[in-house]
Formats: sequence, C-alpha cells, structure tokens
Amino acid sequence: MPFRRAFIWLLLAIASGVVVTILLTPPAPVVLRSGTALPRPRPIADFALVDQHGRALTREAFAGRWSLVFTGFTNCPDICPTTLALLATVTTHLREHGGDLQTIFVSVDPERDTPEVLAQYVGHFDERMIGATGTQPQIDGFCDGLGLAHVRNPGAGGQYTVDHSTALVLIDPEVRIAAYFRPPHDVDALVADLSTLMSGAG
Repeated sequence: MPFRRAFIWLLLAIASGVVVTILLTPPAPVVLRSGTALPRPRPIADFALVDQHGRALTREAFAGRWSLVFTGFTNCPDICPTTLALLATVTTHLREHGGDLQTIFVSVDPERDTPEVLAQYVGHFDERMIGATGTQPQIDGFCDGLGLAHVRNPGAGGQYTVDHSTALVLIDPEVRIAAYFRPPHDVDALVADLSTLMSGAG
C-alpha cells in the first residue's frame, strides 16, 4: 500500500512537471516570408486619433478585426504612394479569398494633412482605407507605441519633409501587435504571410 501511494504521487509529480513545462514554454514562432511575427503579441496602449471623416479613431476601431498600419504623409514623393498602392492590391487579393483586412494610413504630418486632405488622398488608392491624423502629441504617442519613428526635417523657405518608418504593423483582433513587415514589400509574400497569420496557421 505505501508503495502504491508513493507510485501515485510520483505519477502526479511527473504530470505536474509536464504541465508546468508546457505552460512555461513559449509558442513556436510563425515563420513568414516577408515579416516577423511576435511570439507573444503585444497590446497597444489607448490612443485618440481622428479619421478622414473627422470621426474619433480609438482602440475600438481595431477590435474584432485584423488591421495593417502604415505611417507617412501625403506630400511624400515616392515611398508613401507606392506603398499605399501595394496595400490596395494586397487587400483586394485578400478580400477575393474571404480575408477581412483593414488598412490604416496614419499621417505624421498633421499640419498639412487635415482630414479633408486625407480623405481625398487615401480614397485615390482604396475607398475602404482609413486615413488617420490628430495632434502632434497624439500621433507621436500612437507611433511610439507601435515602435514607428518619424522626424521632421526643415527645408528652405519654410518648407519641410518628414522622414518616417516604412514598416507595416499588423494589429490582431485583440488590438495587439502581431507582426512587423519591413521593406522591400512584395505583394505575393505579404498576401501569403497575412493569410497565414489571419487564419491562425503556422
């Protein structure tokens, strides 16, 4: 009887150890073609922006669906329009196969990019795309939370340009950073990676 009791306790100890090991072992990272998935998605802090229609844009706009964020400004000569055109193609591909991806272009130039300007700009690429702006502190806080940098560079005659991150940030339906995609961006690779992440595969 004592032997049997000791044997049972031994089995329970082994089982407990296995459970603890499973719980403490981080999940295997998803291997992507063009991006990096976070092993543990990171929640983003509260924020307050406005969209191109002047409506409040907060965490609630991200909840319950996948979102892809890109920062830039409408006076950007090349990177921004090229990237937004690519994102429009990516979202079209995903929608054709049942993927519901929300794309959000956050301006880092609130002085020039009013909601009205953003409405015309993003509408040129995809009528469903969201254009977002706010006060400079609001934008800075949002971008800092996503790890996206930007800096204003003054030029001659009061003109200026803005250097900004060209990474894409994927936000999951629980409003957490799920993955980063750094350039060069490729349509086929992005479609494949986003499909993998949005389906929960990998």
